[in-house]
Amino acid sequence: MKTALTIAGTDPSGGAGIQADIKTMTANGVYAMSAVTALVAQNTTGVKSIVECTPEFLAEQLDCVFTDIVPDAVKTGMVANTALIETIAKKLKQYKVRNLVVDPVMVATSGDRLISEDAVEMLKARLLPLAVVITPNIPEAEILSGRVISTARDMEEAARAIHDDYGCAVLCKGGHNLNDANDLLWRSGGGRWFSGRRIDNPNTHGTGCTLSSAIASNLAKGYGLEEAVERAKAYISGALGAMLDLGHGSGPMDHAFDIKPEYRKEAY
Repeated sequence: MKTALTIAGTDPSGGAGIQADIKTMTANGVYAMSAVTALVAQNTTGVKSIVECTPEFLAEQLDCVFTDIVPDAVKTGMVANTALIETIAKKLKQYKVRNLVVDPVMVATSGDRLISEDAVEMLKARLLPLAVVITPNIPEAEILSGRVISTARDMEEAARAIHDDYGCAVLCKGGHNLNDANDLLWRSGGGRWFSGRRIDNPNTHGTGCTLSSAIASNLAKGYGLEEAVERAKAYISGALGAMLDLGHGSGPMDHAFDIKPEYRKEAY
């Protein structure tokens, strides 16, 4: 069985962060592992507070994974400070990690800022150059490229600029009222648009975490990058299309929509 590791923060409400990553990886057929960067008190309505892990303890978590069950792919999510990013980059280099997917989490779906300015600069310098692909949304792509994005052409120019600056493929995600379900993958040689089915579902908590984890899962299983993205987008569509409705804010998706019905039966 192929394996994948998520390095990210938590979500006690289960829709985003490490909890969503583990659900996604499991549903996509890989063995999921995790290293916690921060304990985040959040739910579908927003982020309440964050308690960051120490760099030393994060390093111990990563050592425990890499010296025992080597992951076939790694996904990083919320990393809130420079010391943690430095620790992750050092360990990824030490263990010669392949198939790294970086979700440059900077702003939550609710609009809450999740990362410091110094951490953004460290992310650019130390983590992005190690990635096979990064998955910014529109606001994150604006930060990384230093450009305003308001059209599809702007998305292309921003993605190309990020690729040229950091040497990794870029999946610039639509949304934010721009190409709602269409994403742009830019890699060496040019870009490819991935059209998505627009699903009228307001419950989108954790979509970014879920997409990057699904891509990592498919890379772990041996799919090429374009097919990994295509499969991940199809999975997201299924999870959104299940129309789960929980919580008082932007609720979570049904990550288990495709798991065998026999094990989902209720007692009544």
